[in-house]
Amino acid sequence: MKIPLKKILDIVTAAKEPLPFREIMGAFGVSKRERRHLLLLVDELVERGELVKLKGNRYAPVGLLALVTGRLSLHPDGYGFLAPEKGGDDLYIPARYLAGSMQGDRVEAAALPPRHDGKREGRIVSTLERGVQTVVGIYRELRGSGIVVAAAHRPGSDVSIPVNGRGAARNGDLVVATITAYPTKECGAAGKVAEVLGLPDDPKVQLLAIIRKHGLSDTFPPQVLEEARDVKKGVSQDDLQGRTDLRALKMVTIDGETARDFDDAVGVAQESDAMIRLWVSIADVAHYVRPGSPLDREAYLRGTSVYFPDCCIPMLPEELSNGICSLLPGRDRLTLTAELLFGRDGDLLGASFYPSVIRSAARLTYTTVEKIVVARDMQASADNRFLVPELMLMKELALRLMALRRRRGSIDFDLPEPEIILDLQGEIKDIVRSKRLLAHRIIEEFMLAANESVARTIADRKIPSLYRIHESPDPGKIQEFREFAYNFGYRLPGGGDKDLAPSQIQQLLDEASGRPEERMINEVLLRCMKQARYSAEQLGHFGLASPCYTHFTSPIRRYPDLVVHRILRDVLLGAFTDDQRQRLEKELPETAAHTSRRERVAMDAERESVNLRKAQFMLSRLGEEYDGIVTGVAAFGFFVELVEFFVEGMVPVALLKNDYYQYLEKEHLLVGSRTGLRFRIGDPVRVKVSRVDPERRRIEFAPEGFSGESSPRESSGRGEQRKRLLSGINSRRFGNGPASGDKKGKGSHGGRRRR
Repeated sequence: MKIPLKKILDIVTAAKEPLPFREIMGAFGVSKRERRHLLLLVDELVERGELVKLKGNRYAPVGLLALVTGRLSLHPDGYGFLAPEKGGDDLYIPARYLAGSMQGDRVEAAALPPRHDGKREGRIVSTLERGVQTVVGIYRELRGSGIVVAAAHRPGSDVSIPVNGRGAARNGDLVVATITAYPTKECGAAGKVAEVLGLPDDPKVQLLAIIRKHGLSDTFPPQVLEEARDVKKGVSQDDLQGRTDLRALKMVTIDGETARDFDDAVGVAQESDAMIRLWVSIADVAHYVRPGSPLDREAYLRGTSVYFPDCCIPMLPEELSNGICSLLPGRDRLTLTAELLFGRDGDLLGASFYPSVIRSAARLTYTTVEKIVVARDMQASADNRFLVPELMLMKELALRLMALRRRRGSIDFDLPEPEIILDLQGEIKDIVRSKRLLAHRIIEEFMLAANESVARTIADRKIPSLYRIHESPDPGKIQEFREFAYNFGYRLPGGGDKDLAPSQIQQLLDEASGRPEERMINEVLLRCMKQARYSAEQLGHFGLASPCYTHFTSPIRRYPDLVVHRILRDVLLGAFTDDQRQRLEKELPETAAHTSRRERVAMDAERESVNLRKAQFMLSRLGEEYDGIVTGVAAFGFFVELVEFFVEGMVPVALLKNDYYQYLEKEHLLVGSRTGLRFRIGDPVRVKVSRVDPERRRIEFAPEGFSGESSPRESSGRGEQRKRLLSGINSRRFGNGPASGDKKGKGSHGGRRRR
């Protein structure tokens, strides 16, 4: 019996709902003996992506299901997730439904009916745009050909290399391969070697591999460099036309010790009735980078600067970022200023914005400011005596703004980031928790206030702009977190249809502060939150409890800030036209999407570079023993954070050889079936560095000289040990978390919060 595939498709489509296979058999009068032949035909339609097989042996045409477009992220275990472009929960894509897709592909997927647990699942229908053109990996010689084994270890990412495509690559080299044929269901990707990076165990080659893997540009095109060299090195009298002269004000920059570019300066003055006036002056990058110029096009493509532990890939060439747009002390610099007046409770009483010229009075560091305003250090105060009154006033204003944000319900996650300390030769001396000083908070609060004020000013005029948005978390994920927190004795209010307020989340974080499970509570909750992003729509910022927020304060390193500068300048000059409105309404959605993608690429590259440096640091410590604290528990083992270094590794359950361990998910416990030994968050442990894999950025520990808890009730001696080790960790924390909300802690990784 011959049945055309089109006829089968027509029958299923005409049903208008998923059709059981037995009804397809009935439609063609197929006997049980002929069933197998028909099933093969239906399966062929499924393989071609024209039908989708659902639970209950039912089939539906792809067109009957909702189609979702978005970017694909693949997991090393073989499955993937689709992030919808229009927002909403990610779509889980099983390995069998990936259809030859690769990491970062923009695809269209059919959303299958929700599973019994409510999870959304999908199947790739078509690939709209490829996410990668190159693959970084180890070149391996094969008989008559070769293969590049991708460093990313994701499904379908290895690339076969024909004999004439190997170039100068030798067996074992780390290379970049250009894809010439993308994978299909039947075969993998093919390509040719485009660049030989070097030996895979060379630390410099490993960093270069991260740069290439994420598609970052570590050099500027010649025309961009030529334009940057042509930019005037100083400020002329013509440049001052139409600008407010603030050179007499005591404006200062406050940054990290090793920072090289200074794009914001601040100043304060005491007013009557306890009011405080704040000036936030930002480098006027828009004066030098004109729309459509080579500099502008390159900055757009990059989207953001990328900060590694020992180097930076800037968005703009050094002639601007470290030169004329850097607010160096004693130099005249063009700026765009936000002048804000605050009352005794931190409430904003007035705001104005204008082009300006400033002359920074001093280049201060966070450490110096902390010594002056907190420690009252005599030497630091004497060295900066002419600035001490202003710095103390900055402290007072920052405390008011912090209190106001807290009353408003702003969330302050406590997730310390690693700070990698290098010696003069560029070798790692130490890895510690980044310091979050009051000095950091001073600048953070001032930048947040300026960003919010600029956003409101533009929004009130109903001018198209870019906003920094953070949408409310998905109720389902919050419910999962609510159950997770309950097992640690925490109650998160709400539930059902009741909206969750940011202040309620902050209250729970306050309760967890200083507890062994604090870090995991913060991390799990952060994963429940949606990612902040750029948008042409004013949707508010949930984490900051702000109805209107943007990024304005870092145009040297973030392209969206440069866009906002241009819009604000035109508004201030009365030069905003209907044509400009129409152009922005058309361009801004894509600008927001592009810069959000570039930010995520930068974050991934930065995170991977830090993990690489941690692995390189621990490689020389194989076999050494350290005290640590259990920071996470999973079925495959548990994670341990060392007391001496801010480094985390995993103890695989296979190394716990004294028993068979069962994972109790709700209790977050590993329990020995025979001995009853338990491992949970906060337990003190002694571990040995057993395995380090820099290529995969993995560190493994082996248990050494400890035996876990023998019962739920811990002994007083064990409790004292936990307190001692936690004290050791906290003494290295130096504060409550990562430094500087909107500002990059340049020169030491871990200084930025991307709000």
